[in-house]
Amino acid sequence: MEPLSARGLPRLSWIDTLYSNFNYNTDGYEGDGGEDGKSQDGSETLPFIDESPTMSPQLCAPQGPDGETVLPTPLLAGGDIEKGLEMKRLVLSGFLASEEIYINQLEALLLPMRPLKATATTSQPVLTIQQVETIFYKIQDIFQIHKEFYDALLPSIQQWDEKVTVGHLFQKLASQLGVYKAFVDNYKVALETAEKCSQANSQFQKISENLKVKGPKDSKDCTTTSSMEALLYKPIDRVTRSTLVLHDLLKHTPKDHPDFPLLQDALRISQNFLSSINEEIDPRRTAVTTPKGEARQLVKDGFLVEVSESSRKLRHVFLFTDLLLCAKMKKTAVGRHQQYECKWYIPLADLTFQTLDDSDACPSIQVLPEHEIEEMKIKISVLKNEIQKEKKAPKGQSRVERLRKKMNEQESWLLLHSPTIPFRINNKHGKCYLFLLSSDYERSEWRESIQKLQKKDLQSCMLSSVELQVLTSSCFKLRTVHNIPVTGNKDDEETPGLYGFLHVIVHSAKGFKQSANLYCTLEVDSFGYFVSKAKTRVFRDTTEPQWNEEFEIELEGSQYLRILCYEKCYDKSMLNKDDNEIVDKIMGKGQVQLDPQTVQSKNWHMDVIEMNGIKVEFSMKFTSRDLSLKRTPSKKQSGVFGVKINVVTKRERSKVPYIVRQCIEEVEKRGIDEVGIYRISGVATDIQALKSAFDTNTKDILVMLSDMDINAIAGTLKLYFRELPEPLLTDRLYPAFMEGIALSDPAAKENCMMHLLRSLPEPNIMTFLTLLEHLKRVAEKEPINKMSLHNLATVFGPTLLRPSESESAKGQHITSASDIWSHDVMAQVQVLLYYLQHPPISYAELKRNTLYFSTDV
Repeated sequence: MEPLSARGLPRLSWIDTLYSNFNYNTDGYEGDGGEDGKSQDGSETLPFIDESPTMSPQLCAPQGPDGETVLPTPLLAGGDIEKGLEMKRLVLSGFLASEEIYINQLEALLLPMRPLKATATTSQPVLTIQQVETIFYKIQDIFQIHKEFYDALLPSIQQWDEKVTVGHLFQKLASQLGVYKAFVDNYKVALETAEKCSQANSQFQKISENLKVKGPKDSKDCTTTSSMEALLYKPIDRVTRSTLVLHDLLKHTPKDHPDFPLLQDALRISQNFLSSINEEIDPRRTAVTTPKGEARQLVKDGFLVEVSESSRKLRHVFLFTDLLLCAKMKKTAVGRHQQYECKWYIPLADLTFQTLDDSDACPSIQVLPEHEIEEMKIKISVLKNEIQKEKKAPKGQSRVERLRKKMNEQESWLLLHSPTIPFRINNKHGKCYLFLLSSDYERSEWRESIQKLQKKDLQSCMLSSVELQVLTSSCFKLRTVHNIPVTGNKDDEETPGLYGFLHVIVHSAKGFKQSANLYCTLEVDSFGYFVSKAKTRVFRDTTEPQWNEEFEIELEGSQYLRILCYEKCYDKSMLNKDDNEIVDKIMGKGQVQLDPQTVQSKNWHMDVIEMNGIKVEFSMKFTSRDLSLKRTPSKKQSGVFGVKINVVTKRERSKVPYIVRQCIEEVEKRGIDEVGIYRISGVATDIQALKSAFDTNTKDILVMLSDMDINAIAGTLKLYFRELPEPLLTDRLYPAFMEGIALSDPAAKENCMMHLLRSLPEPNIMTFLTLLEHLKRVAEKEPINKMSLHNLATVFGPTLLRPSESESAKGQHITSASDIWSHDVMAQVQVLLYYLQHPPISYAELKRNTLYFSTDV
């Protein structure tokens, strides 16, 4: 068996992994780090390992009461052992694949070392012997260590069973970390030497910028090109990998397995090593000294959207130990090193957060209509698919670059215009600054990081223009977030994420110190930012909430799931003037990587997120979009779900199915003011209970409806239309709807679209018109429920029009999940939007009106 390819595995850099306190929960084992760990001016900074607990005790080396490191305990019991061994094999396979990449990178570094050494003693040396030994210091030793480790681990995975042991291999690997210590000590000098040699010798510069790295054995692309600086960073990146993988291996290894004590020992050695190099790394993060002579260090940085002069600007924000600095990228001439320009800074001693009465002092927030955001997402998806097709075409490369440039522009626009959650910062002297974030998660992280620093004895400081210039120019060397999160800044080999539906059950939470009203929200990433997708009920006055609620979350290229736990605030005096401002208190937050190998199994995958001492237990499983989009007729024709609409109305002797009438009535009775009605997911178990009740015609349906959460009722209505064997607007008329909506002449479009409605079977017309008027009534309450006609068309358009499987199969050009997602979606939304924006349509008038042409479609 070949080792699993590392293509598509998540990417973590040294900075990402260490700086987020051993974020082993992300399963990031690929050796090819997402960042090269160097600034664009070629300089290098080693990060500081902040060992203080921040987001989650699980994401750092947990401390016991005596200060000693607490090792992870296995989550295995009884029947879970077999599953645990399978998980252990998957973890090892992923790590082995990344080892293969890492070995290839080291090999690429060693390739020029031998000829450079050989020419050093000739009359025309490229480098001196000393320069060669400085630049390539310990690379040969590190290569040998990992080659031996790989060769020993490979057979174990190829002949995997419950008796296989690998602990001794990891223990040996950990015992050789002294070589890495020597490499780290020399690293800065090696980089400086390589840079000087490149500037002095064009031959060496050419060699160092074009090193060929072999791809994995099962990769189609044989080689990639990398720079020497990038490859010299790989051992720095790699040094934490064994620590990350050891956490997960222990998690899936029974305590009585022979591997367990060996893996524990290896983890202890690795953690001690990381702690020991902290002291040496620390001074290298110093930018400049403060006026008091203390070292100023970078604590956190990232790209944020600032509202400045009534428009949105992308800024790179740097949080230092004593001040917050907001910078923008300066425009530089071609070939010149890029630099930051300081827009403003606030000493942390002068920084305050907005009080409830200050909201008028800050700039107002401009929010784009949601349909514009959705349309841009669809355009980006279409472009992504075009790029993939062009790559396969014989002469497609020239067009690929143009398409990439266009897609980057669109993704940058989306990144700038999608965030809506305000993060207000005040200077105590009166100046207010406003950032917009896509998630309460980020806002909480920034706020907590600042407040933690403010607990220290800080003094206000004023920087001279020279000090400010020095500090701003140092930002390039110190930054940990290098690239704006758009596709153009990612490698082609990176995983595109998951497209489809993620089913999540939020089971319970433990660890609260006092009773509170608690709920959780679920977020997933999409197009470079995070979106809130679901919310549990509020569990009142408890320290151990038991939600056991299931949600179906749509994924659009998602790679992460976040869970945030809140304490609900019922004090109306605490409500903020700003609609987007969440006043509920965040009790904890955490995230997990949506690893396709784990999630895409048919079985539920149970996991725990630890957050500030709180443990939230949840399960998840994934259905790919091509499977979830199928309309599957019900085998049981006595029900209503998956049964043709004319069969149901005939049986009920009604014009509109009972389920549609009752759900609409209930939503209009108590859900029309609900924020995000039809957009926020209902609890899946509630929806299934309602589905079962309607299918069996249970007598107490009305009682169930009156007691049920309104989002579950809205979800039941959407599910009914989604599971119809053919769409409400029918397969037969689908091509005509697509052609009709594309007409540019308003009169012709009106004629065609009305004729198409009239051509529908009577139950379909009556049901559609009933739903149409309901959605218009929902949109009338947009100032309260935030659901515009555009939003509702986005939710219901594909559900009402998407062809059944037999029809969609005719489009042979649809090849991937993202193709299916983007194909015709915009047109489906536009069809429903056309009818929603149209003056009221009367069934009697529609049938009587003879102005519309009557040619058969």
